[in-house]
Amino acid sequence: MHVVVCGKVIPDSSVTLEIDPDAKRMRRTDVPHELDPAAASALEEALRLTEQHGGSVTFVTMGIPDASVGIRRALAMGASAAVHLLDDAFAGSDTLGTAKALAAAIRQQPRFDLVVCATESSDSYSGIVPVQVATLLGVPALTFAKQVFVDGETVTIHRQSEEGYAVVTAALPALVTTTSGINEPRYPQLKGIMAARKIEIQQRSAADLSLGPDDVGDSAARERVLSVGAPPSRGAGRLIHDEGDGGREIADFLAQAGVI
Repeated sequence: MHVVVCGKVIPDSSVTLEIDPDAKRMRRTDVPHELDPAAASALEEALRLTEQHGGSVTFVTMGIPDASVGIRRALAMGASAAVHLLDDAFAGSDTLGTAKALAAAIRQQPRFDLVVCATESSDSYSGIVPVQVATLLGVPALTFAKQVFVDGETVTIHRQSEEGYAVVTAALPALVTTTSGINEPRYPQLKGIMAARKIEIQQRSAADLSLGPDDVGDSAARERVLSVGAPPSRGAGRLIHDEGDGGREIADFLAQAGVI
């Protein structure tokens, strides 16, 4: 079984995220990076599936040169191959442009049985890209998986919901998105770290993927950030001094707010 994991390498959790006021995009240069914890969980699930059924895992990401640190982490965890979409032409891509690039890279890999992604990345939280990738690849998307099972040519998930979970099944090949609590990602061992250093990371440009300015980059983006600013300040709360009727005042306040 060949599983492809699409994941993101993001600024380290110790970094205070900043928005470039001119480009209106997150600043990603000159800061330490790490494999997105959400992507690490998706990768862990893919590794467990291949350990159970046999096969290999390919990790695919799009990002700046600093993303290589997260790619090496994915290889050290157990991915057998990695693809880095690296090109200035990708800068400014919206979710659809990103999905086009990822789907094109996946098509160039050996035939896949399953694509696994996090439900959303931990820095932008759009949650749109995975389903767009599935649509471009022409495979069913099974989302919000809290458990994943593969049996022959079928994949089944327990899809997390507010009431519990729903059981969803599809024929392979398919795409699955995982929730953050699906597992506890393994910590790379020394053997894996040393082996990861010997694996060549495949780099792909937009031209390598037959993508042009109408497909990726700022010129192709259909989504535009019009402005970026601090959220409005919140007003002070209402202070109630309890002089024997505090309970009634609180109840009246909650009733006016429609809470009770």
